Amino acid sequence: MRWSCRRGRGLVVLATAAVALPLTATLSPAAADTPAPAPVATPAPVAAVVPQPVSQQALPGGEFTLTAKTRIAVLSRDSAAVGVGTYLSKLLAPATGFDLQVVRTTKAPDKAVVLDPNGPKELGAEGYTVSARANGIVVTAYGAQGLFRGVQTLRQLLPAAVESRTKQSRAWTVASTEISDSPRYEYRGVMLDVARRFFPVEQVKRYIDEAAAYKINKLQLHLTDDQGWRIAIDALPNLTKVGASTQSGFTGGTGWYYTAADYKEIVSYAASRFMTVVPEIDGPGHTWAAQTSVPELRCDDKYARPYSGFDVKVSLFCLGEQKQMDATKNFLQTVIKAVAELTPGPYIHLGGDEVPDATTSEQYDSYVKTVSDATTAEKKTVMGWHQLGQSPLPAGSLLQYWGEDDDRKTIGTAKEALGIRHLRAGAAQDARFIMSPSDHAYLDMQYDASTPYGLKWSGFVPVQRSYEWDPATVTGKLDGTGVIVPAQKVAGVAAALWADRAYEGSNELPNAGTRWPAPQEYADFMSFPRLPAIAEVGWSPQSARDWNGFRQRLGLHGPRWTAAGIGFYPAPDVAWAGTAGIGLEGVHTLTTGGKALNVPGSSTASGTQLTTATADGGSGQKWSFTRYSDGTYALVNQASGLCADVNRGFTSAGAKIIQWTCTGTPNQRWIVTPVNGGHTITSAKTKLLLTAASTADGALITQRAAKGTALQKWTVE
Repeated sequence: MRWSCRRGRGLVVLATAAVALPLTATLSPAAADTPAPAPVATPAPVAAVVPQPVSQQALPGGEFTLTAKTRIAVLSRDSAAVGVGTYLSKLLAPATGFDLQVVRTTKAPDKAVVLDPNGPKELGAEGYTVSARANGIVVTAYGAQGLFRGVQTLRQLLPAAVESRTKQSRAWTVASTEISDSPRYEYRGVMLDVARRFFPVEQVKRYIDEAAAYKINKLQLHLTDDQGWRIAIDALPNLTKVGASTQSGFTGGTGWYYTAADYKEIVSYAASRFMTVVPEIDGPGHTWAAQTSVPELRCDDKYARPYSGFDVKVSLFCLGEQKQMDATKNFLQTVIKAVAELTPGPYIHLGGDEVPDATTSEQYDSYVKTVSDATTAEKKTVMGWHQLGQSPLPAGSLLQYWGEDDDRKTIGTAKEALGIRHLRAGAAQDARFIMSPSDHAYLDMQYDASTPYGLKWSGFVPVQRSYEWDPATVTGKLDGTGVIVPAQKVAGVAAALWADRAYEGSNELPNAGTRWPAPQEYADFMSFPRLPAIAEVGWSPQSARDWNGFRQRLGLHGPRWTAAGIGFYPAPDVAWAGTAGIGLEGVHTLTTGGKALNVPGSSTASGTQLTTATADGGSGQKWSFTRYSDGTYALVNQASGLCADVNRGFTSAGAKIIQWTCTGTPNQRWIVTPVNGGHTITSAKTKLLLTAASTADGALITQRAAKGTALQKWTVE
């Protein structure tokens, strides 16, 4: 299945501007001893924090109010800790309009936000506590990294509007709360495929910020593949002159790669968010871009033609001839050394998956030894997809498992899937594992049939499926038994955002009319809300996780993403809070192609097919949106009192959209999804889209498969 589709696949200090106050040895009485205000009868509601903290308790007492006079007090001279304070001040500035002063002190001022990196060692590198009272907030950690994680929780305790990039007029309050927290796994990552679709530096930095808000701490950059080579290697200039000239669907590029300065900027920016960059140099398959640039890697010593297509498993280094193997060794040593020098983090990811069947085990073993030796020579830890486990590995290697439930069904049978056998081989070498099961953690899988982008070779992956899995048992049978990777060898989790089909209507090849969203638009839509779900899988205790509770908490983050400009998918299985473009209860006019959705003649007859017409403001063009608990809507016409309905519940494309007596059945429920300045309106039953036949008056309304056309995008006014 995947062979013909898609694989499954030291800190930089923050800015430290601060004002020094006299250092003393004790906290002020105002912070430590003054009694809290008289409690109210009941605590305020517990804030909707994602990932779920280990312990969170709402307390009686007044709210803390952030004002322009509030100071951010850092109880340390450590530049990294002070940098977290500066980060927080800059984070809050756009929405609040406050230029909050950051002070270095050991004396916590009253009515301040206090950042204390001197907490107990038992908190670990990323653990923290938050104590919010009317007279101040204290975030405590054992070092700057824990403070940064605590600050991400603190921002979620503030109103959602704090994420806005423009000044908002409102009170900035935090309810009295006690939180104690630390991560389940140290490795919590996301992989970004910049090889198939190039992400400019600023868009990578934006994605880093979005991921860091949910305590993601690793960014894997898939830098090389058939469709592109994205990192400059000074000794091999053709890699970016030729190998970077293509993307999936695009040719002729001249700047689709990261210079050494660009890459250092990404690494530095990630480190400022306490995130480690993991570069991936794929091989021995997925290497066509390298072969366009270095002919010695090929058996015929000739340059390959640049590739901008969408297939996988299309390439392989020449592994059968000594001359080419010597050239490959020199190539790998040059590339790995250059990448290692640019990367302060401990890992280099070597790929290793989806190698064409013609490769012998001896050839694969030889390649793995060559690239592993080059990596360990640079004092980096070998990391790769779980297929790498079929070959001898250096001690301490880290493998990334991307198998799916179909593979797990074969565990313990006489015909175990090849991937399961590779998994066993890696586990037998005492490797540690990162869990990225494709049917839970691949962000390029479609949410459902209405999703405009992505693929479905590993099945649809709605938010609930992204959330409901356990890294400790995902290498076992479906009932949780027969686990291959012991729990103590699970190092963490990682989501993966592949970009080989980052266009609308991606289950078919693109054409001249295909819409290609900007990389950040694609990344936001496919990652949110699933990336926060996977972040909670990696951070929160398994015993604390519950889908119904999560969907309620997650729904309250919709307004945050809207305020931040994140174009997310309002999944129908999440209980979204009412926000612009999401909470659509009320009466609206729907327009497409300059025409309004219309009941002809304001007819009250059941069975009347809907059309478009010039907007006239009449009741026949007014639709009341009534939201069901699953996030879908009934669309009730104001003239007739009847519901928009798929005629007879037909599931075929081209079925009429009519009005009918409201029954609440699935053929009268609609999924309304924000898409690039408008909305798609999808039948909850058929997963086909409300579509106008033309821009003319009287154009008939039917349901059609998602094509990304203008007449499938509706403005909700």
